[in-house]
Amino acid sequence: MTNDELRKEVRKQFRLERLGSNHPRCGVCGEGDDRCLEDHHIAGRRWDDATVIICRNCHRKVSDDQKDYPVFNPNADPLLDRIGHFLLGLADMLRLIVEKLVAFGHALIERAAPASVGSKA
Repeated sequence: MTNDELRKEVRKQFRLERLGSNHPRCGVCGEGDDRCLEDHHIAGRRWDDATVIICRNCHRKVSDDQKDYPVFNPNADPLLDRIGHFLLGLADMLRLIVEKLVAFGHALIERAAPASVGSKA
């Protein structure tokens, strides 16, 4: 193994250890390249420590959505506020997942039809 290969492998092992998996995948789109994967705080870093592995593209989308969440009200119940932010974070991720499911469904239906048949059932 060359020095370059060794450094590359060390970086990969560090990423896998940080992600906590030898075979990580984006929880939204399924991306499996560990160089593209990150931990995302579902409720936002300020509200909860729970994370999920997602790719950088999906991470940017849901993190930007979090910027529109209500700010913390000091008179609010902290537990209920945390739960609310967590549910909003899950909803944002599920919204992206639903978009992928719809796209995958249409792609499968298009590929299922024989190429020579142009009629709809």
